[in-house]
Amino acid sequence: MGNKTAVKFGTDGWRGIIADDFTFDNVRLAASAIGNYVLMKKDPGEGVCIGYDTRFQSQVFARAVAEVLSAAGIPVKIADRITPTPALSYGVRAHGAMGGVMITSSHNPYQWNGVKYKAWYGGSGKPSIMAEIESYLGKPLPKASAPAKIEETDFLTPFVEAISSFADLDLISKSGLKFGIDCMYGAGRGILAGIFSKIGVDFVEIRANVDPLFGGINPEPIEPHIRVLQNTVVAEKCHAGLVTDGDADRIGAVDEYGNFVDPHKIFSVLLQWLLERKQWPGDVTRAFNTTGMIDRICKRYGRTLHEHGIGFKYVCDLMLEKEILIGGEESGGIGIKRHLPERDGLLNALLIANVMAEEGRTLGQLVARLQEEYGEHQYGRIDLHIDDDLKNAAIAKARAGVKQFVGMPVERVKTLDGIKFFLKNPEAASKPNAAETWLLLRASGTEPLLRIYSESCSKESVAKLLEAGREFAMNSLS
Repeated sequence: MGNKTAVKFGTDGWRGIIADDFTFDNVRLAASAIGNYVLMKKDPGEGVCIGYDTRFQSQVFARAVAEVLSAAGIPVKIADRITPTPALSYGVRAHGAMGGVMITSSHNPYQWNGVKYKAWYGGSGKPSIMAEIESYLGKPLPKASAPAKIEETDFLTPFVEAISSFADLDLISKSGLKFGIDCMYGAGRGILAGIFSKIGVDFVEIRANVDPLFGGINPEPIEPHIRVLQNTVVAEKCHAGLVTDGDADRIGAVDEYGNFVDPHKIFSVLLQWLLERKQWPGDVTRAFNTTGMIDRICKRYGRTLHEHGIGFKYVCDLMLEKEILIGGEESGGIGIKRHLPERDGLLNALLIANVMAEEGRTLGQLVARLQEEYGEHQYGRIDLHIDDDLKNAAIAKARAGVKQFVGMPVERVKTLDGIKFFLKNPEAASKPNAAETWLLLRASGTEPLLRIYSESCSKESVAKLLEAGREFAMNSLS
């Protein structure tokens, strides 16, 4: 039997290292817990959808989950091919399923795999749902008198139709734009390329082959993992590069000069377009560690902004409770409620192309315009892999009160999710409409990791502050 203690459902499911704790026994254990939840909650006739990504043995693990659920009398629709997470989420809602199981470990290194649970509404399970599933770990799953049907299903075609109808493909096809597409060896392979081929848009697709080792990179759409895309965009004279992570629910981008365009700028570009051009109703949400540019855009257009903890589950919760137009997080997860209460890197990539076509600008020009209109916002993050003693000491020291970082006095502190210091930056005095300067320290709850984030009005001051944050943390026990 599997090891109950090895399986722990977090905000977006459970993940582990393949062959260490991510074993067939433990995957079946997780599947049994999901099966018990489904049987307790609803008529199992509505069934469960299952998808899988490009990771090692993902398809075989997906089949193991299907067999566990089927044996309990729960009908299963299993993907007929590699499927992005947002396509599985879309399928759950389109088929009226009780829920969905996605075998993926998203942007984690190749050694990892995971089980994501998607609720009936086509988004991540709320914390209450995940806690309930976890409560069934180790409990026997009743067997049905006969196994339910396992049916291979095409989740991809309806999803591609949905995102294609959401964007203005006609406009993109007439734009004369050329794109670099980086699939990072993940589940987004061939999807944007297929759409662009159909409408006659010029593109260069890279890293679209299946490689469970991800070519030696982490399939996370940030630097340094996107270097090949940066070089390709410049060499092939593309107007932008679009990149999705391992399961294609997160987005990253590169401008025409090969500069990384971080998720904050992507979120800001999309938000400005939705408010200015589309004028769709709804509030906006953003995570505690995302850019203050979002606040300025919302203020200009008179939209209510909800700031929340770090993690897409908070966006999803708000989307289920309120009229939300768009919500996003620092790691490239951006969701538009009209489509799904879910991150969707492929939809967002198409919409970036849509904005460029409609505005008649390259991605670099769109970002430059935002920096002019709302003040220069520069952003950075470092991940400190330190032991728990040092991590906890750094947070305790930050909580005890800090007067300044690199000569910048602390003006105020917020502790919504981590400790965020807002600083008086002398450089801001010489810049009109300068971004507010802040430094955030946040400890991981699950691993020996301290993340340090900063935003300011120049790359230089961000670099200085991140280094000051690193020194602050490393010297916390001295």
